[in-house]
Amino acid sequence: MSIAVLGSINVDIITRSERLPKPGETLHGQSYTTSLGGKGCNQAVAARKLGSDTTLIGRVGKDSFGQLALDNLREFGVPLTDVMVDENTATGIAVIGVDANAENCITVIGGANMAVDSSDVARTRSVIEEAKILMIQLEVPVETCLEAAALCRAAGGTVIFDPAPAPAHGLPAGFLENVDVVTPNETETHILTGVLPTNEAEAQQAAEKLHAKGISAAIVKLGANGVYYSGYGETGFIKPFKVESIDSVAAGDCFNGGLAHALHTGLPFGEAVRYAAACGALATTKIGAAPAAPTAAEVEALLNSQ
Repeated sequence: MSIAVLGSINVDIITRSERLPKPGETLHGQSYTTSLGGKGCNQAVAARKLGSDTTLIGRVGKDSFGQLALDNLREFGVPLTDVMVDENTATGIAVIGVDANAENCITVIGGANMAVDSSDVARTRSVIEEAKILMIQLEVPVETCLEAAALCRAAGGTVIFDPAPAPAHGLPAGFLENVDVVTPNETETHILTGVLPTNEAEAQQAAEKLHAKGISAAIVKLGANGVYYSGYGETGFIKPFKVESIDSVAAGDCFNGGLAHALHTGLPFGEAVRYAAACGALATTKIGAAPAAPTAAEVEALLNSQ
């Protein structure tokens, strides 16, 4: 298996309104949709749509949302072999509000995702050990992520860590030592390093702090302000791609899926980050989470145009 993803599987309920409501306020919205989501799921779909052999390790509940998620994963070509149907918990959901400027706020109910544990690592041990790249996030228990990361690295694989949702209480001791590449956004960078980056210089400062924690490669995502990267003997800053953004929900996940795909195909680190940035930018031009992931042809077109 080329890429394995240990992570969350959600059904997203996405509402759209002119602006996001203030606390205690009720707004009339324009529309809503339901779609496949969850950071693990989104990243697996993103890598698969780009052409990588990808599997997803996680859980859904034995309910209508779980069946919807499984049906959608099947349509995207993601194998269901490593997805467990948990009869004791409900499928995870995310309620996502999106405004006219493509900004969003998200409430996640973890459900079956929070039941992912050591038994899931044990039942997919061979998959994790054979994976060239393992992708992890924090919408499943952090202890499970650490166990899988250690197993992958011991077998010679590369671990890409998306520290989202931001770890408010920090990470377990030794966690970052089992990670090769970390990809925080501004908020996550601030929590991990104490630096809130708004420009290239501040992103570089944050990356140096991440290196000091044992990280080989750091990618600091500044949203519409670009991406700074440092690792594998390369450093650089990628300016944002010019696209017409309508929905930023899956941008970070498509970035990570694109990064894993690009690294697996053998692109040098800096080129892989640029490829990932193009994936993230394209994801903002479509509505939804997993369905917004671009194809390889779309990414190549954008890379060649800017």
